Amino acid sequence: MEIKTLSSAKCFGGEVAFHQFESRACKTPMRFSTFMPPQATGGKVPAILFLSGLTCTDENFMVKSGAQQHAARLGLALIVPDTSPRDARVPGDDASWDLGLGAGFYVDATESPWSAHYRMATFVSQELPDLIGAQFPVDPTRIGIMGHSMGGHGAIVTALRNPDRFKSCSAFAPISAPTRCPWGQKAFRAYLGPHVDAWRAWDSCELLLDENLRSASTGSAASRKIPILVDQGASDKWMDQLRPDLLADAAARSAWPLTLRTQPGYDHSYYFIATFIADHLAHHAKALAP
Repeated sequence: MEIKTLSSAKCFGGEVAFHQFESRACKTPMRFSTFMPPQATGGKVPAILFLSGLTCTDENFMVKSGAQQHAARLGLALIVPDTSPRDARVPGDDASWDLGLGAGFYVDATESPWSAHYRMATFVSQELPDLIGAQFPVDPTRIGIMGHSMGGHGAIVTALRNPDRFKSCSAFAPISAPTRCPWGQKAFRAYLGPHVDAWRAWDSCELLLDENLRSASTGSAASRKIPILVDQGASDKWMDQLRPDLLADAAARSAWPLTLRTQPGYDHSYYFIATFIADHLAHHAKALAP
């Protein structure tokens, strides 16, 4: 599969680059960005997928997070997919900021017209990792996943649904229970249809609480419980949408290893992410060590 590199720049001894390729999953060109650390010139390195939040693109994390200096020190590659298809337009995809463009919610849509192109779960869990493993100096057996807000939801759900692929997981201010908040309900109704029971397989709390649901989503018996690190700003104005309390309750009830840190004074912004990104990358580096 041919990858077109749109731009690149040297950064902390490694390289940041922005790419595009023709996605089979989404049936449209899809964009993603990469940071390859200096260690990648000497062999394959572990990688972390970062899933961004509502309205973001593949650029936000690379430009705002300050992650590259820490990834360079730890020898971690960073892979950042876009948050939705862009070129294959769907009627109504720009009618609101929380549905359609920039708001793919990392699910595989089953409802028309979204189902033609909004296959973000397959894109981030299968197609992009396979592509990275084949065409970049990345060890495909050592991949972690993390995200922010909508992307935090995506990271946890993707890790729970693909435990054999992703060896580590963390999130900043994730939408923890999308079936129980307005953002998630709006998106799931459009992408997955009116039957609420079909939404459960894309909800972190539901997956944590129901081992049978996890097994059905993965297509195999339940495997090891991957420890999850979550940071949440105490001054986040979106707390009613994020519901970290529900995530904490679900993890406690399922005896899932969750570290949920509430950070006083921090909000939902990339200033918050930049403050704690080093901790998250260290969490992944430990789990992805050979």
